[in-house]
Formats: sequence, C-alpha cells, structure tokens
Amino acid sequence: MNKIGFDNKKYLSLQSEKIEERINSFGGKLYLEFGGKLFDDYHASRVLPGFEPDSKIKMLLKLKDIAEILVVISANDIENNRYRSDLGITYDADVLRLLDIFKSQGLYVGSVVMTMYHPQPAVDAFIKRLSLLGVKVYKHYAIDGYPSDLPKIVSEEGYGKNEYVQTERRLVVVTAPGPGSGKMATCLSQLYHENKRGVKAGYAKFETFPIWSLALSHPVNAAYEAATADLNDVNMIDPFHLEAYGKLAVNYNRDVEIFPVLNAMFEKILGESPYKSPTDMGVNMAGFCIVDDEACREASKAEIIRRYYASLYEARKGRIGKEVVSKLELLMSRQGISTADRKVVKPALEKAEKTGAPAVAIELNDGKIVTGKTGTLIGASAAALLNALKYLGNIDDSVDIVPPTVIEPLQKLKVNHMGAVNPLLHTDEILMALAIGAVDNPTARLALAQLDKLKNCEIHSTVILSHVDEKTFKTLGMRVTCEPQRG
Repeated sequence: MNKIGFDNKKYLSLQSEKIEERINSFGGKLYLEFGGKLFDDYHASRVLPGFEPDSKIKMLLKLKDIAEILVVISANDIENNRYRSDLGITYDADVLRLLDIFKSQGLYVGSVVMTMYHPQPAVDAFIKRLSLLGVKVYKHYAIDGYPSDLPKIVSEEGYGKNEYVQTERRLVVVTAPGPGSGKMATCLSQLYHENKRGVKAGYAKFETFPIWSLALSHPVNAAYEAATADLNDVNMIDPFHLEAYGKLAVNYNRDVEIFPVLNAMFEKILGESPYKSPTDMGVNMAGFCIVDDEACREASKAEIIRRYYASLYEARKGRIGKEVVSKLELLMSRQGISTADRKVVKPALEKAEKTGAPAVAIELNDGKIVTGKTGTLIGASAAALLNALKYLGNIDDSVDIVPPTVIEPLQKLKVNHMGAVNPLLHTDEILMALAIGAVDNPTARLALAQLDKLKNCEIHSTVILSHVDEKTFKTLGMRVTCEPQRG
C-alpha cells in the first residue's frame, strides 16, 4: 500500500502565503517565474506521495483575484517544431492547451510573449492565430552578447527593444510549455520596463525541485536529477547561500552559474540586488510539507529506477545519447539501488522465459503481483490487465470475463477491415469489449468496477509496449516500464 508522505493541504496554505509575502516585499508587484509543470505534475506526485498533480493550479486559485498568467514561447521552438514528449504535442499546440485550461479554471490570462522573435512563416502564422482568438501577443528579441554583455542587455538596445507587456495585476505568473522558452529573460525585461515607468516590481522563482531544504543526496533531489538527466542539470550546494548565511541549501547548476549575471542585472535595473543567493530567489515550501520522510525516500528511489528504464527506451529510439543512460546508472549506484529493486521486473522476465513470448507483470497496491502472457487472442498487456481486474474483483482465474466468442469477431474486424497486421487485442480494445459485456454480464460488470483500483500500480513489460497499451496504462494512472527491445 502506498504510504502518504506529503501534506498537500499544508502545502497549498504555506505556498500561497509565501508568494503573497514576496509580493509585499517588493512593494506590491511580482513577476513569478513558474518552473516545471503547472498541470499534471505527476513527477511530484510520484516522489512526494500525497502531493496532488494539480496542486500548483489549486495554489494559484487561492491567489486568482490578484494573479494573471503570462505564457512564454520561443519562436525557435515553433520553427523547430519542438514537442512535449509526455503529451505528444508541439509547444505551440501546448500554448493553446494551457490557455484553454487556465481560462476554464477561472484564471485571468493576460497575454503571450513570443521570445527570440524573428520573421518566419510558422511563427507569424501562430501569432495571427492567437490574435484571432483574442489573445494579445508581445514580441521579444534576441540580444547580441546575452547574457554577458550587461551594458547592452540593460539598455534601450537590449531589453529596451522588447515590447513592454501590459499587465494589470499584482502577481504575474510567467509560465511556458517547457524549459528554454525564455521565462527568466521575459521577467527581467519586464523589470527593466517597469522601473523605467516608476513601477516598483520584483522577481522570484517557483520551482518544486530540487527541494532546497533537503540534503543534496536525498532521494527526492536525486529523482529530480534523474528526471532532467537529458538537460545536463546537476544538483549542487548553493555556494552563494553558504557564503552569505553559513547554511547549506540545494540548488542546481544552471541557477548557480547564472546568479552572478542576474545579480548584476538586478543592480543595474533596480539599483541594488534583493538577493544574496539563487536560493533566495525561490519561494518553494514543499520541503516543509513532508510528513513521512521514509515514504518519500522509497517513492523517489522507485522513480529513479523508472527513469532509468525510460532512458534505455529513449536511447534505443535514438532520442538521447548513451551518456544519459550512464548518468542514471551512476545515480542508482549512489542511492544503492538497482533494477532488481523493481518488484515487477523479475516476474515479467520469468514469465517471458517460461512462455517464450512477451510478458507483462503488474504489482497491485496490496503488493500482489499478477502476470499476463501473449496468447492467441490477446496480447500480454491485455492479459495482465484482465488478470489484475479478476484478482481485484475476487473473480476465479478460470472465468473468461471476455469470452472468445466476443474476441474473435473483433480480431476479424481489425485484420479484415481496419488494416491491422497484428490480430491480438490491445488493452483499449479489451476494455471496450469488457464494457460491452458488462451490460448483461454481472461478472464483467464486477471486473470493470475495479479499474479505479489500478491507479499507482506498477507495470513492467519484457518488450517495448505499443503506443496504445502504454497510453491506456498511463490513462489509468499506472506506472509503466519496459525492457528496451522489440517484441
């Protein structure tokens, strides 16, 4: 059973209070750079059991009367068709998604900033699309010598060339589809323009990870390093914080490296820097809401192993280099863990060896492990899913909750009319068949009623899962890994 290690209610309260405190410290206006995911932060919910994936948006809703959203996207990312691998959509499509979600939540969306702007058909087409939707778009430009040529950056030839973003509220939340979009540069540009207009405004940064108040070697922080292994992020002790206060605090290399430059920019823009360290810039209170450290440690170690398997898959696809895999292996070694600690791996491999075909194992929330083998009617993923539902519903293993008489016509439909090569039913197809059978079959109905119990269960496949099966498992809230080989 998954233990709760994080007090989400306390987090919502502490975090919103901290942000309001920071707004007041700057005289009433704050540009808050929002790192990480505003929605669906499943990494945080996995390593901090009890953290709700939508916690950040709930926290913002506490401040919605004083907050507005400013979404940032880089023209380079549109031009290069950059996409979010977790959602399978491009950055420009994600901007539209974010705008819709913000508005549906009752949050005020002020505008979109196009950073690194240069005339280009795809970029201009996207700006036109936003304009037709009634969204104001501002253009920010590349600055020669950024970030080292401070006299030019903090001048009319630098930030001064950027369009001034008209904002209305005390808290301006600056977010983006992903890293490297230009959130920080946008905030600093706005500080420059606000200062010119005599408006008192400040800057702060909100990122959940690494958690500055935990030890550098803490598994929660190590799991963040695992999640960003392909970005070359490295957790480290903040040397500026140590020098200023004599206290240890954890930050990551990019913030530490850029801090002297930021500090100098603050001095040029504001007259003096409000911060003595990159840790000072942050407002993250997550570390103070951990109520069971051991639960968070174990959850984070499990996440590191899952990230390792994901890196093997991504390397097989050619999306990352082998050095990323090596970094994950080093992280596991430092934490004293290995793939053998993932309980579903061994049963899946043993099942595959015994049957001579791909197999899947599922660890349920009570610790029970069920397996599924490749058959003549359904694939290993679908078989494991049905076996899990039967166990959870206390249905005898010999019962066919989706009988062959239902499966065989579906196979013929797939192959003869839908152009499929593989006749074996995928997980989504077997669930649809189960749902249809549940209309007049009480046993099928009982099995279907167990679906919610699959959330947070662990799965391992001995081969790379099909996109359909992977998506189905993730939609059900299950945690998937696979061996990096084709079936």
